[in-house]
Order: sequence, then C-alpha cells, then structure tokens
Amino acid sequence: MRTSTTIEASGADWQEIVDYVTEAEKLGLDICWVAEAWGSEAPSPLGYLAARTERMLLGSGIIQLGTRTPMAIARAAITLSRISGGRFLLGLGPSGPQVIEGLHGVPFDRPLSRMRETVEIVRRAASGEKVAYSGREFQIPLPGGEAKPMRLSMRAEYDIPVYLATLSPKMLHLTGEIADGWLGTSFVPEGAKEAYFDHLDQGLAAAGRSRSDLDICQGAEVAFAEDEDALFAMVAGRKKELAFSLGGMGSATTNFYNNAYSRQGWADVAAEVRTRWQAGDRDGATGLVTDEMVLATTLIGTEDMVRERLRVWRDTGVDTVRFYPAGETLAARLATLGRAIDLVRDIEDEAAR
Repeated sequence: MRTSTTIEASGADWQEIVDYVTEAEKLGLDICWVAEAWGSEAPSPLGYLAARTERMLLGSGIIQLGTRTPMAIARAAITLSRISGGRFLLGLGPSGPQVIEGLHGVPFDRPLSRMRETVEIVRRAASGEKVAYSGREFQIPLPGGEAKPMRLSMRAEYDIPVYLATLSPKMLHLTGEIADGWLGTSFVPEGAKEAYFDHLDQGLAAAGRSRSDLDICQGAEVAFAEDEDALFAMVAGRKKELAFSLGGMGSATTNFYNNAYSRQGWADVAAEVRTRWQAGDRDGATGLVTDEMVLATTLIGTEDMVRERLRVWRDTGVDTVRFYPAGETLAARLATLGRAIDLVRDIEDEAAR
C-alpha cells in the first residue's frame, strides 16, 4: 500500500500546514491530497506545495463539480501538473446539494452525467486538441453564437490521473468505468464488497478493465491508544463527529455518507441519527452511535489493533491508505503519521517475505 494524507488550507495556521506537509514528505509519505469543502479552494494551496515539495504526489481531494466549468478544471489541472513536474493527481467529486446549491447557488442536477462529461472534456483539453463537445450538460462552443472550437494554448506534458470521490452505486459504477482511482470514505472492509466493490467492478468490466487498473484510495482517522481506557475515551470523543456525518453532512433528504453507512449494515441507526440531528437533538443523535461504528470505519486502537486493521484493508483491496492523524499539536500529528507509515511498511515487508 501507498500512504497519503489530506489537508485543508482553511483548517489551521497555513505555515503549520506547510510544515506538516514538508515533514510528512521526509517521513516517506507518498501523496498529499488537498480538500475543498466550504472553506479554502484546492488549486492555490497545491501550487504552493508544489514549490515546497520534491518527491510526493499532490492531488486535489477534491475539486467540486459545479463550482467551475470543465475547461476551468482542465486549465487548473494542466497548470498544476506542469509546475509540479508531473506530480499532480486530479481528484473530482460531486459534493452535495447543501454546498453546491446552498453555497454556490448552482443546481445540484444530474451529477452522474455532469461527472462523466467533465472527465471527457478535461481529457480532451489535456490532449491539446480543439474541444468541440455536445453533451447533455455541456455544449462547447456555446451553440448559436459566433465562437468556433478552440484548443488551450498549452497541453499536458505529463499524464494526469483522474480520481473520483464517489459513494452512490451509479457513481461507483462510473468510477470503475472511467477513472484512474477511487477516493473512498465511510469504509468498512467487512461490508465493502456489496457497498462499494461490486459496483466498481461492474464499471470496470463494462470498460474491459480490471481492478488493477483502478487505484483504491481509502481514508480514515488514525490514532493510537496506549491502553483500553485511553481507547474508550478516544472512541467516545469521535461519536459526535460521526453523528454529524450521518445527520448533518447534506440536506434532510440527501446525505451520501448516511447512505453509505446504511448499505454497510447500519440502516436503522443511521436513519434515526439523521432524524434526530435534523431535529436539533445533537446529543440524542450522538448517543445512538455505537463503539462498533467508530472502530469499524477508523484506524483507531492500540498499535496491534491498527496494524491488524491495516492488514484487513490491504487484503480487502485498498491500494493507497489515506491517513488523518490525530494529535493536538503539529508534533503529535506528525508522530502519529510517522507511526502509521511505519506500520504500513511493516505489513508490506511481511507480504514480500
């Protein structure tokens, strides 16, 4: 497995974030993803980090569909690929109606066709050809005007792998069909086949591809507990965060995280958590989250527990693990990250022997 992490430029002091990324590279981290939620954008921090790093890959994790035209995404991707010397990975995701409609004022319509067409246009633009595209979502050039098809004044000098952050069955099928990688979340290895991999594999088969053609990149918080009492406290502290994902990440009717947990065995509790959270009963929603739900979808535990969980992830089919290291300080987060990277190296060495 490769190792990666995710940062958000609005999440903390910027210089501390830069120090985290540059030190993570020294620890041997393979990829740094830059998130785009409802705070900072991804491309600007990626450009800065390209100048401050030398080896690690840098990815948008993710650029949100609907916030830019496909050609604007293509220009950003080609630019970042060139200035990083080919170290850029383009991560795209549909986001959800709360952010796309509530923040950007853009309809959250037909994300499946929007995603497919965006990827097609980005790849055409990167090839250097003139872009003439007639799709359901996008018409380039705009019909009825004076414009003719154009090509960008630059083309991609390096391959730009496309990763899709998807959770619903149809989006997962599309990911298997057209993407170079999958950015997953809310991942339970024991339920991943029915919830995720069956849909990804169907998409791969439809395109005549196999699992080896798709980088499975899965993420979770990693934290180390020295004993059972510390572990109990850690798990209790994560329950409100999970309740927010199940109840608050989206609208009252559309929550892809809730749907993902529902497909992995927690449909009843996920539905009740959302109901209570949307009604304003945050404590009641949090109280419904079980220890099992937290531990199943994170890398929290004693060192032996985390090592074994990483083995399960690897054996389930995860190619790249995305760490969200716990810690109150920069030094603590880096220590956790370094410890996790060492565990991945250990289990990879075991597999090689």
